[in-house]
Amino acid sequence: MAKKRIKFMCTAFRDGFQSVYGARVLTRDFMPAVEAAKNAGIDWFEAGGGARFQSLYFYCNEDAFDMMDTFRRVVGPSVNLQTLARGVNVVALDSQPADVIKLHAVLFKKHGITSIRNFDALNDVNNLIYSGRCITEAGLKHQVCVSLMELPPGCTGAHDPDFYEKTLRKILDAGIPYDSVCFKDASGTSVPATVFETVKRARKMLPAGIPVHFHTHETAGIGVTCYKAALEAGADAIDLSLAPVSGGTCQPDVATMWHALRGTEFDLGVDIDKVMEAEAVFKECMKDYFLPPEATMVEPLIPWSPMPGGALTANTQMLRDNHQMDKYQDIIKAMKEVVVRGGFGTSVTPVSQFYFQQAYNNVIHGPWKKIAEGYGKMVLGYFGQTPVPADPEIVKIAAEALKLEPTTKTAMEIDDADPKKGLGAARKMLEAEKLPVTDENLFIVASCKDKGILYLKGEARVNVRKKDPAAAAPAAAGAKASSYTVTVSGTPYTVSFDGDRASVNGRSYDVKVEAGGSAPATGQAPAKASGETSTVAAALPGLIVRIPAKVGDSVKPGDVLVVMEAMKMEMNIEAVSAGTVSAIKVKPGDQVTPGTEMVVLN
Repeated sequence: MAKKRIKFMCTAFRDGFQSVYGARVLTRDFMPAVEAAKNAGIDWFEAGGGARFQSLYFYCNEDAFDMMDTFRRVVGPSVNLQTLARGVNVVALDSQPADVIKLHAVLFKKHGITSIRNFDALNDVNNLIYSGRCITEAGLKHQVCVSLMELPPGCTGAHDPDFYEKTLRKILDAGIPYDSVCFKDASGTSVPATVFETVKRARKMLPAGIPVHFHTHETAGIGVTCYKAALEAGADAIDLSLAPVSGGTCQPDVATMWHALRGTEFDLGVDIDKVMEAEAVFKECMKDYFLPPEATMVEPLIPWSPMPGGALTANTQMLRDNHQMDKYQDIIKAMKEVVVRGGFGTSVTPVSQFYFQQAYNNVIHGPWKKIAEGYGKMVLGYFGQTPVPADPEIVKIAAEALKLEPTTKTAMEIDDADPKKGLGAARKMLEAEKLPVTDENLFIVASCKDKGILYLKGEARVNVRKKDPAAAAPAAAGAKASSYTVTVSGTPYTVSFDGDRASVNGRSYDVKVEAGGSAPATGQAPAKASGETSTVAAALPGLIVRIPAKVGDSVKPGDVLVVMEAMKMEMNIEAVSAGTVSAIKVKPGDQVTPGTEMVVLN
């Protein structure tokens, strides 16, 4: 009996990178593995988008468009290259106006992409209509998504086969152009029975010949079982990865799935020996990258507190970098309440970050004492409508904290009316910095804002967790270099010092330590002898993005002093009392930890 050929997309070089390395991988390091995978017969790759767009500017000091061009050049003209888009967010963490959404599709087509998978974390179909139309009009294949996750045990109201059938019906009724349909389970929590029933119903609803795709992660340990359920229900394609970025927080490995399908009616159609050879090349390419232990593990808590594989390691890395890994279990546990009271948005970027930020705040500051801006805006409706209404008490707390009223406008309506967003605002930023106004630069700035400007000015820093060859090299004659292994909360860190530079697990920092104490902070003004001072410190680990305040400014409570990126989202650090800025102790690009002094007020 002839077996059914199952198509698969290799996610190793996009979702795999996000799920293991926080998307921080340099292009030159992995292209030999891409070539090896192509030579092994793999003809469908996830090649960018999602977190692999912004991360190249934020952490790799690379251009995402150059990366896509290189990918296309390596695999040749016939291979299907697919990217990931987040509906009206496209490849940004915040929602975007119409002009940015359209330019996204045009540029990705220009830079070698064949198809785009397009999802909305809230399953608000309004966020897929215009973005899907733009993808198709640009000449790209549009894979429209329904976002899946299992609700924490004991919860009902969404994320069951009836809900997914209703969502797919809304997509079809909205007239969104599409070439295939994907059911995307970013947290890997959907139970096999739900997957089977959902795909079975979709197969009956869709016209003959429309491919049905299923995506999941191994985070909860049931990825292969869910894939088999999807295939038995009629799915045509699945996502698979390659070691060392497979299993755990990633997709199942090609070899693992090949093995699981032995003796069944399904076949991946690969030469498994060649695939294993490609994996050997890939492992060699990635040998110098730090592999977080949780990236290869099954996490039993995930079904109760859904955290997608693509966000889990990015967040644990940030906790690890800032010596807060001991808070991880508490944060994951706190996510259940955040999900339940937030309206059941699917735990996938950007909603997964909203959940994590709010859970972090609830652990660090006390339950609901501090509202994360993204989470607050979500429950108030600024990114679309949640699957079920958010808890009225949380809506009230968010409205008071953010000084915003709930809204029923679509995200694109709100963004189209915002003069701080869109290509016009991006053009002004480029012109102010005397940077070339090209379509690519406009999109980079529109989606990456100040960090896009830093990249284009040549001021971005490389922040990749990779072994530092310089740290391992012999010290030059007369140099005062030293290297140590330091264990914090059970986690080992390789720390090297060389003059005024320090390296921690390959990340470089400027340091200045003098006998008798620490060096004075740059720009610090002496406090008035008779006056009181107050210091504004970081409450979260993060990256300083911009500093609206200047020394000498008079500020009042609520004025924005510093803007920082924390947990993949920008947040404003505001003055809590009136005063005069007497010192600014950080600069854009600085990495801060909780308690880092940023601004001094007199």
